[in-house]
Amino acid sequence: MLKKQIQIYFRPFTEGIFRKSANMKSCRILKEKLNSGDKVNLDGESVLVVASVLKDFLRNIPGSIFSSDLYDKWLAVADQGNEEEKVTVAQRLLDQLPRVNVVLLQYLFGVLYNIEQHSSSNQMTAYNLSVCIAPSILCSSNSCSSGLESNFIKKVSLVQFLIENCLKIFGEDITSLLGESSTSCDNSENAAVTAQQPLESKPVTVIMIYKKAQLQDNTKTSSGMDPHSHLSTVLKVTED
Repeated sequence: MLKKQIQIYFRPFTEGIFRKSANMKSCRILKEKLNSGDKVNLDGESVLVVASVLKDFLRNIPGSIFSSDLYDKWLAVADQGNEEEKVTVAQRLLDQLPRVNVVLLQYLFGVLYNIEQHSSSNQMTAYNLSVCIAPSILCSSNSCSSGLESNFIKKVSLVQFLIENCLKIFGEDITSLLGESSTSCDNSENAAVTAQQPLESKPVTVIMIYKKAQLQDNTKTSSGMDPHSHLSTVLKVTED
């Protein structure tokens, strides 16, 4: 039986991660490697490049990772009365998403939460992260493809809430999904992604799920990337 374990994730100390622009040529080269179908070693890649490529992947998921059909309902979460009600509504909306979407969101918000916990070093608070990532993951049927930034404030507010309350929404074990994070402080823009301790007894079947329950179709995104092969490499999913 194949076991797929996520072994690396973004260094939480990298200043401006998801905010600072990455070298466009490096991003293009990495995308080409990912689209080739070959295994890609990310150990020497700039964290900013990997973050940029991940955002591009998320932005081009057909139908949006949060589901464009639920777009208005997600934005309405911010209009709920108190924090407990918002958490409950968010969990109900997650229950309406395909399992693969939920799995990806768990890992994504595990990463974002970990980065936010080190905001004193990386300058990326939950709000700052939300400003950078919300437009890529919350889209109506045409806003992502057209580049329109409608309801920007509501999007940012929602993603900020999800980051700050991800332990309640996704469960406290979300912090252990990615294994031990790096404790070394490296604020360099070219800081490389480094290997982490492998997860113990936590197999991840992201690739397998994608092959069985493709989000929409197998067509390449508008950026020319195949979202399935792209995602599996960005998250460093390996087979034992």
